[in-house]
Amino acid sequence: MKGNKQKLFWGIMVFIGLANTLQAVFTELIYDEAYYWYFSKQLDWGYFDHPPMVAAMIALGQLFFKGTLGVRIIGVLSSLGAYLLIWNTVSKPHKDNHIGSFFVLVCSMTLLNAYGFFTLPDTPLLFFTALLFYLLKNFFEKPNWALSVSLGLVMAALMYSKYHAVLVIIGVIVGVPSLLKNKYAWGAVGVSLLAYSPHLLWLYSNDFVSVAYHLFERPNRAYDFFDFGLGYFINLMALFGFCFPFIYKALFGLSKDTALKKSLFGVIVTVLVFFFISSFNRRIQTQWMVVICIPTVLLIFDALTQNPKLKKQLWVSGWINIGLIVFLRIGLMYEPLLPISYEAHGNKAWTAALKEKVGDQIVVFENSYRNAPMYAFYTGNKAYSLNTINYRQNQYNIDGSENELIGENVAYISKDSTGAYTGKSTADFSFEKAKGVPYYGRWISSFKPYNQLKTELVQAKDSSLVFELQNPYSFQISIEELRFGVAFLNEYKQFQHLSEFDSIRVFSKKPSPINPDNLNRILMPGEKMTLEAKYLLKDLDLTMGYFKLSCSAHSMPFLLGAKSHKIATWKLN
Repeated sequence: MKGNKQKLFWGIMVFIGLANTLQAVFTELIYDEAYYWYFSKQLDWGYFDHPPMVAAMIALGQLFFKGTLGVRIIGVLSSLGAYLLIWNTVSKPHKDNHIGSFFVLVCSMTLLNAYGFFTLPDTPLLFFTALLFYLLKNFFEKPNWALSVSLGLVMAALMYSKYHAVLVIIGVIVGVPSLLKNKYAWGAVGVSLLAYSPHLLWLYSNDFVSVAYHLFERPNRAYDFFDFGLGYFINLMALFGFCFPFIYKALFGLSKDTALKKSLFGVIVTVLVFFFISSFNRRIQTQWMVVICIPTVLLIFDALTQNPKLKKQLWVSGWINIGLIVFLRIGLMYEPLLPISYEAHGNKAWTAALKEKVGDQIVVFENSYRNAPMYAFYTGNKAYSLNTINYRQNQYNIDGSENELIGENVAYISKDSTGAYTGKSTADFSFEKAKGVPYYGRWISSFKPYNQLKTELVQAKDSSLVFELQNPYSFQISIEELRFGVAFLNEYKQFQHLSEFDSIRVFSKKPSPINPDNLNRILMPGEKMTLEAKYLLKDLDLTMGYFKLSCSAHSMPFLLGAKSHKIATWKLN
C-alpha cells in the first residue's frame, strides 16, 4: 500500500514537471525574464537590481537548452525541488494518506504555480527557503557543526537570490529568539557572511548602487489608500486565491508547539508586518510577499491532516483556484483564449517586425531596459537601453555595454515622434509593439551618447552650480561636444522639468590646474574638470524636492548619471 502511495506522489511530481516544462517551452518570455537573461550574458557577483542567483540559474540552463527552455529549465527543476523539500520537512507519520491534499494546497497558490515555469529572483528564493526549513527541522532536533555550515551556505544562497531574503532570516529569529544564544547558529551566520562576501565586495566596488537605488533613488508617489493600503490586502488575497480566508484563519489559530512551527510562523509575521508598514510609503507588489507561501504550506498541511473541516474547505476552494490557474496558463500559451493581452504575448512578433526594418543594425532603445533585452533574445542582435534623466537607472548604466556601441551606426528607437533628440523632424521608420503601441526609429551615425560621464556636485551657490565632470573613456572629449542641465524632481523624486545651462565656465582641471585666462576645454581620458554653470534662481520654483545634474552629447537627450540632491542643498554658500 505504501508503495502505491509513493508511486502516486512521484506520478504527480512527474506530471507537474512535464506540464511546467511544456509551459516553459510554449510561453514567450516576460520582460523581467528577458532582463535577467541579459544579466546572464555577463556573469558577475551582482547586478544593478538584484544579486546574481537568477542570472546564474539562467546561464546554467542555457548550457543545456536554447530558447525559453534554457532560460527556465533550472527554475522548473528548483520548483519541483521545493515541493520535495516541503514534503520531506513534514514529519507526520501518516502524511501519505494526504498526498492529494498536499498537491491541491501547493498547486492552488497562484505564484507557486507561476514560479514553476517563470524564472525570476523569487524562483531560487522559494527553493532555498524550503531548503532552509528542511535543515532547520534537523537543526532544532540536534544542532551540530555540519548543520551549522549547511545553514550558513543556504542563508548565503537566500541572500544571493533576493535582498528580501533578509526577512526570512530575521523571521526565523523572531520566531525562535533563543537562537541568539546558540553557538551553532552564530557559526551559521559566520559561514553565511563569508560566503556572501563576494557580493558585498561587488556592492562596495560599485558604490552600493543597488542599495542606493532601492532605498534612496527610487521614485515614489504620495500615499494612496486604495493603491497602497487596500492594495496590500488585495495582494494577500491574491497569494492564496479562494483559499485565503481558510488559510489565514487556520494560520492564526494554530498551536506553535515546536521550534520549527515557531520559526515558520515568525517568518510569516515578519514578512506581513514589514510590508504592511511599507504599504504606508509605497505600493506593495504581490511577489514581494510570495516567500510566505513556503512556511504557510508547511503549517497548513500539518493542520489539515488533523482537521477534516479545514481539509474539505481547502479541497473545494483549492480546486476552484486550480481551474482558474489552468485556464490562465493555457491563455499564456494561446493568446486568443484570454480577454486581455499579457506581456508574454506578441514579443516574437514585434521583435521580428523591428528586425525586418533594421536588419542586423545595432538597436538602441530610449528608456527601455525591458525592450532592449527582449529584442536581443529573440533576434540575436545587439541592443542597448539609453536611459534619460526622466527614467530609472538599471543594469545598462553600470555594465559598460555602451563601449561596444560608441562610434557605431545604430537604429535609435523612441516613443517620441518629433525626433527632438536626434535632430530629425520626422522618423526614418516606425513599427508597432504588442497592443498597437507605436514606436519611431531614426538612423544615427557615429553613436556617442556619453552615458558613462558622471557629474558630481561640488557647491550649489545662489546663482550658480559648481560641479565636477570626469571622463571615463579611452578618448578625449571636448566640452563643446556636450550640453549640461539640471533636472528638478518633486519630494517623491518624480521628474518634473529640466533646464539647460546656457553657458559653462571651466573652473579648474585635474590633475594639473590651468590658467583661467587660457582655459583648456579638452577633457583627456581619466581626467577630471571642475565646471561652473550660471543659473538664475528667481526663474525657478525651488520648494520641496530634489535636483540632479546631467549632461549629454548635443544630439542626445539628457542622461542619468548623477545622484539626487535635496533642494535645500542649493542654499549652501
